Amino acid sequence: MAWRRMRFKDKLVFVEVGDDGAPLVREGRATMKYREDDERTYRPSPANLRADDNLSLDLPVPAVSSTRRVPDGGTQSVPVDPADKDVINAWTDGGCIGNPGPAGIGWLIVFPDGRRVQAGEPLGEGTNNIAELTAVQRVLEAVPDRTVPLRIHTDSSYAIGMLTMGWKAKQNGELVARIRRLLAAFPDVRMIKVKGHAGHAENELVDRLANDAARTGQRQ
Repeated sequence: MAWRRMRFKDKLVFVEVGDDGAPLVREGRATMKYREDDERTYRPSPANLRADDNLSLDLPVPAVSSTRRVPDGGTQSVPVDPADKDVINAWTDGGCIGNPGPAGIGWLIVFPDGRRVQAGEPLGEGTNNIAELTAVQRVLEAVPDRTVPLRIHTDSSYAIGMLTMGWKAKQNGELVARIRRLLAAFPDVRMIKVKGHAGHAENELVDRLANDAARTGQRQ
């Protein structure tokens, strides 16, 4: 079961959604709750629910979103072992001081032979969402062999929704379209949702790289 943050009559709520990010409708009604940990649910009309692409909250989405055909929004939830030796694993993060404000990104790529490449890059003035997306873009541009399966780990539900679940880009449309084209060039690429600030060493590393780049304005 996945829940997506949406708006219900101008209130922020959690709505049960399918793999395409759209509300699950049963007998003409969606399922909604006001807080993530609520046990009580409500049954609003889907017509009263509205997606908001500006939300970049930490949503519990399926652990793995898989897509090669990004524009059609198709996804597939499958188990992925981040330690798999036959894939390229990458971790990305982005953020800014203030929103908007000085922005930075961090990324790490671990190749099947164990080689690691990492970087932190300042973006100048930007937003959290732009930084999260740009970090994914940098990884896609840095992978030399697109025939090797690629797993991108991120704590950004916004990036996963925009790039693999067909969310409509009300902002950052050109950036989203550019990254979707890059994703489509990979025969086997999946984005994996990880929980931020939960002790994952690689996720903590890219978070630190992004923060240092935003704070100092220098490459890391």
